[in-house]
Amino acid sequence: MPKRHVFRPDVKAQILKRLKEDGVPVAQLAQEHGVSTKTIYRWLSGGITSSQPSMLAYAKLRKENQSLKELVGLLSLELQTEKKKTVRR
Repeated sequence: MPKRHVFRPDVKAQILKRLKEDGVPVAQLAQEHGVSTKTIYRWLSGGITSSQPSMLAYAKLRKENQSLKELVGLLSLELQTEKKKTVRR
């Protein structure tokens, strides 16, 4: 089984930054840093660099989502009421 090399998070971030912001080709970055192109593409897809949100962040997102749903409901109701008013005139 091949030995896995673990890259520091700052090195991963630097590679991804150069790729996204500077437009450096994946093949060039892979060669410069001794990483396989497959690894960089996996990082891009979020396989390694993304982490699970904390419970606090998750709860905050749920609360925000609920508030947005309520707002959409109120606006939809208001729009429907306005449409009925204009039809009656």
